[in-house]
Amino acid sequence: MHQRTWFSLLTLPLVAGFTYPVVFQKTAPATRAELGSGTQDPLAGLADIQDVLSLVRDNYVDVPDLEKVIQGGVQAVLERAHPLNAYLSTDDLRLPDPGPAELGLRVVKRQIYAQVVAVVPGSPAARAGIQLGDVIRKLDGESIGAMSAWNLERRLKGAIGTGVNLVLHQASSGDLKTLTLTRELPIHPPISIRKDAQAAVVALPDLTLGRADELKTLLAGLDHKLPLVLDLRQCAGGDLQEAALVAGFFLGDGPFATIQEVGKADRLVRVAAAPVAPFAKLAVLQGGGSVGASEALASAFKNGKVPTFGDRTAALGVERTRFTLRYGAAEIVNRRWIGVGGEKLGLGGEKNEQAPGVMAQHPLKGLKPDEDPLPKVLEILMAAPAQEKKPGAQARLRLPVFWFHETYSEMV
Repeated sequence: MHQRTWFSLLTLPLVAGFTYPVVFQKTAPATRAELGSGTQDPLAGLADIQDVLSLVRDNYVDVPDLEKVIQGGVQAVLERAHPLNAYLSTDDLRLPDPGPAELGLRVVKRQIYAQVVAVVPGSPAARAGIQLGDVIRKLDGESIGAMSAWNLERRLKGAIGTGVNLVLHQASSGDLKTLTLTRELPIHPPISIRKDAQAAVVALPDLTLGRADELKTLLAGLDHKLPLVLDLRQCAGGDLQEAALVAGFFLGDGPFATIQEVGKADRLVRVAAAPVAPFAKLAVLQGGGSVGASEALASAFKNGKVPTFGDRTAALGVERTRFTLRYGAAEIVNRRWIGVGGEKLGLGGEKNEQAPGVMAQHPLKGLKPDEDPLPKVLEILMAAPAQEKKPGAQARLRLPVFWFHETYSEMV
């Protein structure tokens, strides 16, 4: 097939369907009509793209592989709309399952590098010292820039015992390191608990099914006369309904999340109160490693008047869907989650929009990766007035709001 014809068939449905960020803002019909008939049509430059490809084909001394050029261009278009979008070629779709083993990393591709947003405790990545915020530049000698989010996630998986070479910059020191890690079967780390003379710190590694029951059992064995600090800073992934169950231990009945998708009615997720015995005080730790379901939980606590400490969450409260194309497929972020306080929990495509994710009520600036935040948390918490308590609830949701759903991809 002629390259120009091939390009037209491939790019038109992709660009027309996915470059304009309708997923992230429900534009009024009048505005859509204006875009369709006015000079700001985002598809107006397609003819120029085809002409540029013709110039490359007809004028380069050594003509490049135009199929790779086209695929790279389509991938760049998709990533510009959202970093988790990916184009899958027909060759990609024929690839076998990479294997069940992994490194215990969750990463997000950001142009020429991949940023670590979560590390599973006890995993190969954790044992190698990889931390939240570290940047991966190469994987098995190949630059990250040429990989799609789908390809990157797939490449981190493999057969049990196989090795992976990573070149990464450490966020804490700025050092460039080369590491060789061995893939292992995924682990399901337990909820960790640290009992201090002044408080108890409970850290959730994720919100997968069964975490709520596990947490409830642990809470029953704690001293409820002391403050409880719920640590969500490394809580990556899980299920929205499980997060709502956890919220029900501390918050009253009320809205929890809204799932937004173009062409469909908003779906509301609610909290059903199932209170545990109240603690003297309650606080929440959050940060860039709070990914997906834990972002919804952080928003619910914040808007339920529970003090939150730390940094802004990862803003990855989105969902992807695979769409079949004439040639290949595309994985597109087509749903986003909205927090109880109206927070956009997923990276958006609008101009001049509010920063996505959930910002903590009390930012903790300047903390080192290995520094214990508990002293600062307790200092602020003890100086604050006692939380309002009502029968059977640690605090109550008061806002007429909405909320979100599951996590954007599987742990890799």
